[in-house]
Amino acid sequence: GKMAAPEEPELSQAQTEKLLQFQDLTGLESMDQCRRTLEQHNWNIEAAVQDRLNEQEGVPSVFNPPPSRPLQVNTADHRVYSYIVSRPQPRGLLGWSYYLIMLPFRFTYYTLLDIFRFALRFIRPDPRGRVTDPVGDVVSFIHSFEEKYGQAHPVFYQGTYSQALNDAKRELRYLLVYLHGDDHQDTDEFCRSTLCTEEVITFLNTRMLFWACSTSKPEGYRVSQALRENTYPFLAMIMLKDRKMTVVGRLEGLIQPEDLINQLTFIMDANQTYLMSERLEREERNQTQVLRQQQDEAYLASLRADQEKDRKKREEQEQRRQEEEKVRQSALAEERRRRTLEEEKERKSECLPPEPPADDPESVKIVFKLPNDTRVERRFLFGQSLTVIYDFLFSLKETPEKFQIVTNFPRRVLPCLPTEEQPNPPTLKEAGLSRSEVLFVQDLTDD
Repeated sequence: GKMAAPEEPELSQAQTEKLLQFQDLTGLESMDQCRRTLEQHNWNIEAAVQDRLNEQEGVPSVFNPPPSRPLQVNTADHRVYSYIVSRPQPRGLLGWSYYLIMLPFRFTYYTLLDIFRFALRFIRPDPRGRVTDPVGDVVSFIHSFEEKYGQAHPVFYQGTYSQALNDAKRELRYLLVYLHGDDHQDTDEFCRSTLCTEEVITFLNTRMLFWACSTSKPEGYRVSQALRENTYPFLAMIMLKDRKMTVVGRLEGLIQPEDLINQLTFIMDANQTYLMSERLEREERNQTQVLRQQQDEAYLASLRADQEKDRKKREEQEQRRQEEEKVRQSALAEERRRRTLEEEKERKSECLPPEPPADDPESVKIVFKLPNDTRVERRFLFGQSLTVIYDFLFSLKETPEKFQIVTNFPRRVLPCLPTEEQPNPPTLKEAGLSRSEVLFVQDLTDD
């Protein structure tokens, strides 16, 4: 925005008029606010009014986005097609005489009426300037229209002007706006013999959106201000052209059904290319969007697949690592156990009492048969505990880790190790061994 000057610059005559008109149209109390709004819109009164009205309506309007330039209905297109049906000229001597006699009265009447209206605007703002219930205005117009002209009429758009513009823009359709002048001399004739004829109804219903309101209602009045009609009946054709909602044709005056259809067809044909290119462009935009979306989805899918692959790989590596660790640990444990066993064997072998000589009358000669079919022979004393035999066998390299000692006839297991019932194992004598014995060593390791 521009820097606020300490002194507000003087307004030109045209600007002052616009300011008053804007205040009148919007019903804003504060002149300051009126001025600010107009300045924002470079003194374009239509743009300012349209913006202001959309604000009041709270309708998400075609006019607001993008903020860079407020979109209002573009009425300034110089190529806009305008068709005005003038009133029939007086014919014959009588007609001309009547026309000339009435001319000063009519002139005076309309001039006075204009002056009166103008003065009234300064005394009190036009009550129509304030739109409080735009939808209500449209609906009540439709009711009064049906009361007067019956049910057979083109389908009226039941919503605000802004909503009709929005729909036409979104659906890329033509929007025909009809402003109904209640007190105009041609209005009745137009409604009965043109608007409500079968061919016009069919034509409008199949080819475009049709929005109508009376200018005696605030909503209709406001639209009449935006579209700047010259006379009634007034019709304006609006469509999306070069990205802006644009008035592409104006039909004013009492127009006949066939003429109306021809004129509208002409306007539509003349602008068809704009609509087509807009449609194509929109389709392209949509396709580009769809394509981008598909690319994004494909990218995400492959990303997810890669992540999943990585995760699986990491999981497998982790599992392998754990298995290797387990193997390593059990190998370590096995190694420790083996070493402990060897140490234990050595200790037992060192603690064994010495072997008695063969001629000792107390000695017992025992031959041990080991599970790997080797034989070991050693002498013990009758008075020694069975534990000594066990410790001797344990200290041998060839003996399994766990074993028991068995006699063959009768087969019995010697109780060499202390138990709860027998904390002190018996001696060789008590176990009933003879001077010469063969004992079997049984492997218990796998059990």
